[in-house]
Amino acid sequence: MAFGGLESGNNRPMVDINTTPLVDVMLVLLIIFIITAPMMTKAIKVDLPKASADALQPKPEAIALSINDKGELFWDKEPISDDEAVVRMKAAALKDEQQPVHLSADKTLAYQRLTEVLALLKQAGLSKVGFVTSPTAGTTP
Repeated sequence: MAFGGLESGNNRPMVDINTTPLVDVMLVLLIIFIITAPMMTKAIKVDLPKASADALQPKPEAIALSINDKGELFWDKEPISDDEAVVRMKAAALKDEQQPVHLSADKTLAYQRLTEVLALLKQAGLSKVGFVTSPTAGTTP
């Protein structure tokens, strides 16, 4: 801890802030920015390579699969049976096995029915499954 001057004779701590290191650092930064600022405005000529690439494939439409509280299946809001769902799932997997499935189920649905539908999706070869939920009131994203 620094103390006051020698001639005063008091032993109180010095309360003045020493700004010399701060000014030194600020002057060094100012000089660095003065030197580097003109370099930032000059463009560097770069001969970039040319590449021929195919167009990106559009993302496949997601399958909206819903299960109501009675366990009935809906394929894009159209009611279907389990047998018809298997046929559609296999057809979708043949078209694109990475096609996403958005699965939404009623909150009162028995877990057993949900696992049956997940097993059907796995057997058909659709492995990209996302569960759709709705946010609860009072929570912020």
